[in-house]
Formats: sequence, C-alpha cells, structure tokens
Amino acid sequence: MTAIELLDIIGAGETSKVQFKREIGSDDSIAAEMIAFSNSKGGIILFGIEDKKGDVLGLDYQQLQTINNKIAQIANDKVKPQIFLFTEVVSIPTESSEKKILVVQISEGISKPYKDNSGAIWIKQGSDKRRLTDSNEQIRLFQQSGLLYLDEMIIPNTTTEDIKLSDVEKYLEKILKKKAENIVITETILSNLNILKEKRLTLGGLLFFAKYPQKYRPVFCVKAVSFFGNSIGGTEYRSSQDIEGTIPQIFEEAMRFFTTNLHHVQAGQNFNSVGKLEISQIALEELLQNALIHRDYSKNSPVKIFIFDNRIEIVSPGALPNSLTIENIKMGSAVVRNNLLVSYCAKMMDYRGIGSGITRALDDQPNIELINDVDGEQFKVIIPRLEKQLRA
Repeated sequence: MTAIELLDIIGAGETSKVQFKREIGSDDSIAAEMIAFSNSKGGIILFGIEDKKGDVLGLDYQQLQTINNKIAQIANDKVKPQIFLFTEVVSIPTESSEKKILVVQISEGISKPYKDNSGAIWIKQGSDKRRLTDSNEQIRLFQQSGLLYLDEMIIPNTTTEDIKLSDVEKYLEKILKKKAENIVITETILSNLNILKEKRLTLGGLLFFAKYPQKYRPVFCVKAVSFFGNSIGGTEYRSSQDIEGTIPQIFEEAMRFFTTNLHHVQAGQNFNSVGKLEISQIALEELLQNALIHRDYSKNSPVKIFIFDNRIEIVSPGALPNSLTIENIKMGSAVVRNNLLVSYCAKMMDYRGIGSGITRALDDQPNIELINDVDGEQFKVIIPRLEKQLRA
C-alpha cells in the first residue's frame, strides 16, 4: 500500500472495512475487531491513527514492534478458529518527518463463525462492531462456513405420523427406477433418506414429504397477490392467495396462480389457439423453483409473488449465499444452501440442480431484472409486463 492510497483511506474515515486505533489498547477489544472483520467482509486496522478523528499520529520503532508482536499473539490466542493476518508499515511524509502507520489486513474468514475465548461472536455494524446474539444470524454464519445445512435440522414435535408415505413411495420409485409397491417403508429407510433424524422430521423431510408442513412452519408458504395498478401499497387486488403444502404442491399451485392472473396472447398462433402466456413459462418455472429451493430458511418469512399491471415480482427471503453475485449466477455459478431440498427436488420435480436455472430463464426471457438486496436480506426478481407483449 502506498502513502497516497493510505491517505485516501484515512480521509474517508472509519467504515465497515476500516478501523482506526491510536495504540494497541485492550487485548479483548482488538480480538473482537479481528473477529468482526473475519465474520464480515474483512478489513484493515490502522494503528497510529486517532480513533474516530482520523488524525495521523504515527508510531515509533518500539511501538511498531510491540504492536506487531501483540496482534499476532492475540490472533493466535484469543480468536477461534485461528485467523491469519498480513501486516505492513506505511510511511506518510509530513513537513518535518515521516509518520509510520501499522496496517493490519484481515481477510474475510472461510471458517465462520469466529469467536473469542468466551464464545462471543462479533460482526461489523457500520463502522462499529456488535456482539451477535440472534440465533438466526448465528445460523446463517454456520451456513456460510458449510458447517450447517438448515434443511437437515430436526423439526421439534414431529413424528412419523406427519409423513405422507405415498410421496415417499414416489420418491423411492424415482431413485430405484421401479415400482416401490413391495417396499415396506421403515424408520431406517426414512432415516437413510434424511427424511427422519432421531425419529423426527428434518426440515427437508417436512417440506417435501409431510402431510401438512405449515402445521409446524406456518410461514414457509407463498403469499401471492395480483394488484390493480403498480403499487404494493394498493388496497385493491384482483386475486390474493396463501399457497400452502409441500414444495411440489406449492410450485404447482403458484404456477396456476401465474397462468390464471397473467394474459394469454396470440403471439402469431392461429385463431383457435389458446394463446401463449405473456411471460415465458420456462422463465417463471425456473425462477419459482429457485425461490422455493434456494431461499434462506433461517428467515421466518414466506416467498412473495406480486403481479402488477406493469411487472411481476418474486421475492425470496435471504440474499445470495457466501460470495455469490448476480454476475456469478447469470453465468451458471451456484452455491448450494439447502442440500436436501436440492436432492429431493431433482427427483420429485423437473429440476436439474446444476445452477443453470437462472441462465435458462434469461435465455427465454432476457428482460428479467435480478436484485440481490443484502441490507434487506432478500433476493428479488422483476419481470416487466410490456404493452407490446399484450398486443403480440
């Protein structure tokens, strides 16, 4: 890092990725800063800068050596799992001399969540840090590290009585590629399929094979509304429906909601044709499956479908996982958030599970807008409804 680059960073003030420190201070406080950066997007700590004010104070040789050694010790002894740092000294010229600043770079961690010796988890909150106490946020950090798949977690109070065995038979037939009529479905088989764990349903088992999943997870449904006009604040609607059931049932019913509430256009077909849906059905199927299978099930909220006069919106709880970006998924990249759901869907629905769904949707409907709302913790798809489509 050059002096000019460092001065630009200092001039911008403290942010989610930049922290100023006059001196080393408390070991526990420094450990918390390191943990917060590792659990977030990484960042740098600048030693020799006045906290909050950004005045360049500098450090002498002895201070540089002491702080450098101390932060290495803190990273080894007070952060779990261990993190690795990169340090460098940058000299900033002044009228009378040079002021030396110790730059400590901390990368985003790959083994989240990072904790201190007391088990506390810290994350960045703007330019400050905060202790993470919300269980759902902690679960998301475990998901990011690959240490936890939420769809494999046990749903309390469920039993084998909640399972619709006929759906399990259909799934077995897909796997075995033969009739399952002579197979006796035992708890062992259900456990091997990850539908059961410790005699209770997993979340994946609940969402695909339960008689009524919403008995235990009421908001894991789709709320669909077809509005008059173009505002979500509108008080009048053409149709409104809470769509419940297993994921395959929700998918089928949500597609019926689309076909019922969208226009069918002639699109060059003969007069006796029933017409084509104004929006690509392939795109709708791919985007709806994506919302149901890849949503963040640590968020206690439904998938939402809104049909306006000028657009369709599909809103899925949870931003893109890990380091995925809009550009990544357009190219077919994928990070699987819900392993069980993907495996069940690949057999029970017309789903490939190779990350190409968004690509196929865009190929068939190029004007789709994808929005990864990190702050709002949701992924939104917008498809325009154009007048020329209605006349086609």
